[in-house]
Amino acid sequence: MSKLIKEPSETGRLHIDTPLMGASLVSKELLKRTEASSYFRMHPDINVIKIGGQSIMDRGAKALLPILDALIEAKENHKILLMTGGGTRARHVYNIAVDLGMPTGVLSKLGDKVSWQNAEMLSVLLAKHGGVKIGHGDNLEQLTMFCRLGYLPITYGVPPYGFFEHPAEHGSIPPHRTDCGAFLLAENIGARSLIYLKDEKGLYSADPKTTDPAGLTFYDRISARELLALDLDDLIIERPILALLQRSKCLKELQIIDALRHPEHIAAALNGEHVGTIIYQEPDPSSQPAA
Repeated sequence: MSKLIKEPSETGRLHIDTPLMGASLVSKELLKRTEASSYFRMHPDINVIKIGGQSIMDRGAKALLPILDALIEAKENHKILLMTGGGTRARHVYNIAVDLGMPTGVLSKLGDKVSWQNAEMLSVLLAKHGGVKIGHGDNLEQLTMFCRLGYLPITYGVPPYGFFEHPAEHGSIPPHRTDCGAFLLAENIGARSLIYLKDEKGLYSADPKTTDPAGLTFYDRISARELLALDLDDLIIERPILALLQRSKCLKELQIIDALRHPEHIAAALNGEHVGTIIYQEPDPSSQPAA
């Protein structure tokens, strides 16, 4: 139990008597002791669905409206939070900023505006069906209440790093974009599932849009650890997600589905069916107790 104690010095400062008092919060051994046996999940019934910007939104009505019809139907049986990608317009502003030599944090600030615009468009299209746009820090505690009342909450996917974005491993494109934002939010609200709506069946060993599909390997189920070891040149989701999934406390897997050609796969994935690529958390063998 914590209590206030007085420091035995001339300053007479007060401290809270807690196991973390005076400890280094970078000590590996201390941090291991803070691991919980189970973690509180704020919204365990919420399904986070991320709609691709370039893969879905940028294709306009022909691609988007059938998906929205599927989501409207699905929300009658499932609690859903929609998150939006940026797409081609974000890539355009990144290109200009890179040409001007701007740092990664500036690119992050610029890119979030496009994802916000896509969230605004979705909220307008879905307004008569309960679509409501929420901000990153607003009303997240009330997601379950929104869904129970028949709303379909929508937010943009770019995480709010801004000028605090991590330096990119290669180049200057922000490493944490809308796929990462969807993952981080799903993890931290303790979501039931995370589903990415794309324009491909799932994960291939290379981009099927630029490589002959006959020579590609399709991964219908693979661990984040295996994918990290493969070190593929290209991925259908942002690379930092693999490391994040290996460390996640609540979210143990995600699914990537082809919603462009198969909007019906949305309901199937929400029902727990395997209709795309599932990437899952594989425990580190070195951290497991010996047999």
